[in-house]
Amino acid sequence: MTAPHANATTGGGHPQRWLILGVICLAQLTVLLDNTVLSVAIPSLTSELHATTSDIQWMINAYSLVQSGLLLTAGNAADRYGRKKLLAAGLALFGLGSLAAGLADSTGQLIAARAGMGVGGALLMTTTLAVVMQIFEDSERVKAIALWSTVASLGFAGGPLIGGVILNHFWWGMIFLINIPVAVLALVAVLKLVPESKNPQGDRPDLLGALLSTIGMTAVVYAIISGPEHGWISGEVLIPAAVGLLGLGAFALWELHTPYPMLDMHFFRNQTFVGAVGGSILVVFGMGGSLFLLTQHLQFVLGYEPLEAGLRMAPLALTIVGLNLTGIGPKIVMKLGTPPTVAVGMTLVAAGLTSISLLGGGTDGSYWGMLLGLVLMGSGIAVSSPAMANALMSAIPPEKAGVGAGINGTLAEFGNGLGVAVLGAVLNARFAALVAVTATSLPAALAAAGGDAERRQISDAFASGLQTSQLVGAVAVFAGGLVATALLKRAERSQRREQSADELEVAA
Repeated sequence: MTAPHANATTGGGHPQRWLILGVICLAQLTVLLDNTVLSVAIPSLTSELHATTSDIQWMINAYSLVQSGLLLTAGNAADRYGRKKLLAAGLALFGLGSLAAGLADSTGQLIAARAGMGVGGALLMTTTLAVVMQIFEDSERVKAIALWSTVASLGFAGGPLIGGVILNHFWWGMIFLINIPVAVLALVAVLKLVPESKNPQGDRPDLLGALLSTIGMTAVVYAIISGPEHGWISGEVLIPAAVGLLGLGAFALWELHTPYPMLDMHFFRNQTFVGAVGGSILVVFGMGGSLFLLTQHLQFVLGYEPLEAGLRMAPLALTIVGLNLTGIGPKIVMKLGTPPTVAVGMTLVAAGLTSISLLGGGTDGSYWGMLLGLVLMGSGIAVSSPAMANALMSAIPPEKAGVGAGINGTLAEFGNGLGVAVLGAVLNARFAALVAVTATSLPAALAAAGGDAERRQISDAFASGLQTSQLVGAVAVFAGGLVATALLKRAERSQRREQSADELEVAA
């Protein structure tokens, strides 16, 4: 129907570009909220559905892993068949999945419904950033991406607060059913406002690549989740770990040889792309894993109700929104440049995680230490996320905007799932090392305790596990920030050398 840039940047961009940005951000917010909104419902799910810690992790990871496994294929399909079509289909499927999740009455049904929601989310998420790239000119694109990134971060960070408000008045199923009217509203607006755009010569979907990547990531995360329960050298862990690594290796090999790869492995020769990829994964790794841990700390250890816990998590989201809506985040990127901005942002995220662990952790930790950590994390995310999204998309050809958006979304979903799995595994391992309990969750362990002294010991052990997990996240984010910054600096130097050589060649 339309050429790759028919709706893009001619004469100041699409005339309704800011309204369209608002519509796609609404759609995106709904999908992203479901990455973290479930975290405040953990006590309810533990008691009402008798969910174990492993069940809870799979309720969270089923959504993230299905979505991350399908994003690249969905991006290819969006480029070829039309981004508007995929956006509308994604909203419809996401609404149906939310209905199934809200009505689930067992852990298995809820995990399956969450996986179905992940399919709709994958179709939707590939198109939002691609549409932004199409309808905004270069002069406005950094600001538009910053607003888009703000909504993305708000989706992750605002889930606990919104979930807490809902759970304060309704049962846990409402955290999913509330998605339905929003999805319907967004679907009507998308059909009416969003222009169609596609690349008629786009690649056909790489179904085998999607299958291999999904198997590989799912098996690796399953091994990480199962490690503390079965032992890291047990067959229950080593076999899925081997399957996962073989699946990801086969995926990389297939992508190098298929004529229609869902992920062009040659992108990894671009140092800007590699730096943005590494940084993006680790920022979301720290944020997703931290939120998973923090909501449990506030409710299980400190005894807050869901709404109280959500309100105490709110400074993270408010900091992100405040810095980007006031334009401070984009201004820092434009003043410092991408590599220094990424370094500053990821250092702040690591400092936030450290503050939460050392000053706000434990059964007697101060909320002020946690508040400081949340503000530091929010500042770091607000600064670094738009810079990395812009760097990643700029390293990919415009006609591959859907694929680029799929890669960016895959990194976010995989980083979040990996953060929950790895930091959750550290928590479980530390908890099991400190107390000898056979229970599969903290509430069950407390219920089985023989007295107040034993309950205190169990709570202290759980809090210690939370502190250790946050520190592991801080080290990973800080180290990743250094590597990402070095790669981005190196890429900039290489680009300057190439530009100078071209200028000399033209002058000669």
